[in-house]
Amino acid sequence: MSGSSDRSGVAAVVLAAGRSTRMGSAKPLLPFGGRTVVEHVVATLDAAGLGPIHVVVGHGGDAIARALAGTRAVVVDNPDHDRGMYSSLRAGVASLPEAIEGTLLLPCDVPAVRATTFARIADTGIACGRAVLPTFRGERGHPPFLPKAVFAEILTGDGEGGLRALLARRAGEAREVAVFDRACLLDIDHPADYARLAEALPHRGAPEPEECEAILEGHAVADPVRRHCRAVAGLAVDLAERLAAAGVALDLDLVRAGALLHDVAKGHAHHAEIGAAMLRDLGFPAVADVVARHMRIDFGEGDRIDEAAVVHLADKCVAEERRVTLAERFVAAEAKFRDDPIALAGARRRRATAETILREVEARIAFPESAPVGGAPRIASLPDERIAR
Repeated sequence: MSGSSDRSGVAAVVLAAGRSTRMGSAKPLLPFGGRTVVEHVVATLDAAGLGPIHVVVGHGGDAIARALAGTRAVVVDNPDHDRGMYSSLRAGVASLPEAIEGTLLLPCDVPAVRATTFARIADTGIACGRAVLPTFRGERGHPPFLPKAVFAEILTGDGEGGLRALLARRAGEAREVAVFDRACLLDIDHPADYARLAEALPHRGAPEPEECEAILEGHAVADPVRRHCRAVAGLAVDLAERLAAAGVALDLDLVRAGALLHDVAKGHAHHAEIGAAMLRDLGFPAVADVVARHMRIDFGEGDRIDEAAVVHLADKCVAEERRVTLAERFVAAEAKFRDDPIALAGARRRRATAETILREVEARIAFPESAPVGGAPRIASLPDERIAR
C-alpha cells in the first residue's frame, strides 16, 4: 500500500443498521480478531488512510455506538432502517462533509477485506472520478467507490432497485478494478460463514492460493513460470509440514505464498528484488522477504531454518516442473558460466548455500523422495464464496 497517496478526501460509509435475522445475533457485535466485527472493519478502514468513517446504525445502534466509542468513527442513526439498506446508504451519504470527493460503501458483514484493498479502490476512484467496482478474478465484490457526482441522485432518488439499479444506470461510466483479495466477495449472512471467516482471519497476512493465482494473473506471469511456482510450492509445503512435525517453527501459509509467488517478476532483471517490491506494495511484507531471498540467501551451518530457507531450497530442487537434485540443477550453470570466472564463482556459492540448507533439513527429517508438483494445499483459506454468499 503506497504511503504517498492522500486519501483524506475519500470517506467510508459502513452499513450496520440491519437486524441480522439470518445470523440470529447482531453481526456488528460478533467477536472478530480480538475485537467486534464493526471495530475490526473501522480499524481496517482507518489503516487504509481514508478520511471520515461513518457507521450507519439502526437496530441495536446504542450497543454499536458504545463499541465504537474508542475509535474515530462517526455513528449515524438511521431512523428509517427498517425500510431497507438504501435508506442507510442515503443517511450515510447525507452525513458526509461537503469537501468529500467520494466514498467507499461497505456492508458491515463483509469484514475481512484488507486495508490495501480499500486503498487500491480509493486510489482508483480519486484518479478517475467515477464509480469504481472492485473485482476478484472477474467477479464483482465490495466495497464500491461512489464519486461525489452520484450523491445528489442517492439523496433525491426514490431508491427503486437500490444501489444495484443506480450503478446499472451508470454502467457506462463505472470502472472495474482488479483486487487480489477474495474477502471482497464474502459476507457473514449465516453462523457457518462467520465461523469460517473468523477462523481464517489470523492467516490474512499471507495471500491464500487463489489470491496468489490472481496476483500471478494480474502481473501477466507466463504459464510455464506459474506451473514452476506451483511445483516449488508443492515441495516447499511438503518440506515445511515435515519440518513442523519435527519441531521446527514455521508459518506454513507464508511458505506456501512465498513459493507460489517467488517468480512473480520473472523476466525482469533482478526479478527477486522487483517481485519483493511488488508484494510489499500489495501489503505482504513477510511474503516479500521470502521472495527477495529465493535467489540469494545468507545461510550457514547451524542457522535456523526459516520460511525463506525452505522456499530457497525447494526452488533449487525443481527445474521447470521436475524434481531434480542440486547437482542436476547446477550442472547447467557450470556449463553456462565456464568461461566467466566471476559468474561461475557466484553459481558455486549458491549451490554451496543450498547444500548447507539441505544438510540442516536432513538433520531433522528425511528429504522426500517425491513431492506433489501440482500446487500447494489450501491452508487456512477463506471459505468458498459459493458457500459464504
